[in-house]
Amino acid sequence: MLIYLVFKLLNLVEILLLVRVVISWLPIGHNRFTEILYTVTEPILAPIRNLLDSAMGNRAIMIDFSPIIAFMLIGLLKRLIVSWI
Repeated sequence: MLIYLVFKLLNLVEILLLVRVVISWLPIGHNRFTEILYTVTEPILAPIRNLLDSAMGNRAIMIDFSPIIAFMLIGLLKRLIVSWI
């Protein structure tokens, strides 16, 4: 039961990250929904972004790759959970 809940939570996080990525492409101003979405997803993306910044030597890059890496890490976690069952 706990493994099922963790798996569903990871699915929810993936959906929230995907919504955040799509919203970042649209000319939508900040509203309550986007604030909540950024508040929920930023703790996941910020550490990845910081690692990427330090790996790149703090060079400015135009594309934020942290969601892509987050999706890969979540996929890896889900595969580990499935193989652990």
